[in-house]
Amino acid sequence: MDSVIVENYPSHLRQLPSLWCAGCGCGIVMGAMLRAIENAGLDETEVTIVCGIGCSGRMSTYTDFNTLHTTHGRALAFATGIKLAKPEMTVIVIMGDGDALAIGGNHFIHAARRNIDLTAIVVNNMIYGMTGGQLSPTTPMGDKAVTAPWGHIESPFDAIKLAEAAGASFGARGTVYHALELEKLISLAMQKKGFAVVDALSSCPLYYGKFNELGSPSDMLEWFRENTTPAGKETEDKIPRGVLLDRELPEFTAEYEKLVARIQKEER
Repeated sequence: MDSVIVENYPSHLRQLPSLWCAGCGCGIVMGAMLRAIENAGLDETEVTIVCGIGCSGRMSTYTDFNTLHTTHGRALAFATGIKLAKPEMTVIVIMGDGDALAIGGNHFIHAARRNIDLTAIVVNNMIYGMTGGQLSPTTPMGDKAVTAPWGHIESPFDAIKLAEAAGASFGARGTVYHALELEKLISLAMQKKGFAVVDALSSCPLYYGKFNELGSPSDMLEWFRENTTPAGKETEDKIPRGVLLDRELPEFTAEYEKLVARIQKEER
């Protein structure tokens, strides 16, 4: 575990070692998030971590901020309530690809439509890891899963394009191989006023890697290195990573506060 995290967040480690499988990318994503919070100089009381159900949902257990472990697909709904009640709070929402884009898909598009000031980290391992390896909305076409033993025939979601179409302010993609780059992307997402999505491509050797013969955990990390490319250098056969969306749009809590102030003024 990163020395900065060990030194500055000792109470966050009370539940470690984790329950994550050997080679799982969740720990790398959590480390990148903790370093981003540390770099922002935020106190534990200034941050709320909201998680849904899934492998990534354990991050609310392993961290010692204000934390909420919610029902499947509803993390963004709970986070919206927190942000409206305490708009000054930094709220980070951690979801898996199934949690965010399948059962939580409706909440995802409406959080983007409202452009509410949340940092949404989608730990995207392209499969349902906790429940046994079913295909997810981001499983690439042709790849295998428990529920697609002969290959997946549906087109996958691009989380960033979906967020952009729905109205989000910010979208970035990183990988667990590029851990320091992922940390910087999470930092940028936290600084953005509005709905900010980080699509964190992560490894699941136990299910996705095994079903698709991707080799060892280190082989899967190498796959991210070989098959992604920096934004602006896109090719048809490589996945772009970096900041893919950054624009200024009205933010929901700020607009809500303006509305309340206007109504109060009119009623005087």
